[in-house]
Amino acid sequence: MPSPPSEPATPAQRRNRRVAVICAATFVAMVGAAYAAVPLYKAFCQVTGFDGTVRRAQAAPDTVLARKLLIRFDTNVRDLPWTFTAKQSSQTLRIGETGLAFFTVTNNSDKPLTGQATYGVIPESVGPYFQKLQCFCFSEQTIGAGKTVEFPVVYFVDPKFADDFESQGKQEVTLSYTFYPTTKTTKTTKVAANAPASQAKASQPLGGTARAGL
Repeated sequence: MPSPPSEPATPAQRRNRRVAVICAATFVAMVGAAYAAVPLYKAFCQVTGFDGTVRRAQAAPDTVLARKLLIRFDTNVRDLPWTFTAKQSSQTLRIGETGLAFFTVTNNSDKPLTGQATYGVIPESVGPYFQKLQCFCFSEQTIGAGKTVEFPVVYFVDPKFADDFESQGKQEVTLSYTFYPTTKTTKTTKVAANAPASQAKASQPLGGTARAGL
């Protein structure tokens, strides 16, 4: 026996359905925007130096000032069985001078793992002026099981820092890194464990011009 035809929806029911569809679409859009906001915010900070984020530079400045800054280094790891340390606790260099620092990472697990470092400087007002020519943090790094890798960082403080009224009296800057795990496999990421250990050590000393390929 055929079922009786359903009654047509009332105006109130149709309105409620439209509201439900709009709410569901809005929720999906908000979730997508939240995920997209993370890389967009990171890219914005890296370009502008906002929120203490270090900027990436293409070339070292031509001017080196007499004023010196003490650069301290801070290392952290989140959710990775890695030991991450700076080979020097601090460096002193002049504003505009190129600095060269070294960091080591040891994978304490029995399998290759991939991570990427986030970074920033304290005080945050130095962010637009603290720039890096080369850094392991620009890409994901895969460390082999039980391997230790040494990474160089080439950086400088833009001479414009000295003209900023907020920089007056500031003599110390802390460069901080935190390694987080990533989901990419070793086939699609840079296998840092295969990099020759002598690569970083062949660089010129602090204040010298960084070699290509660092």
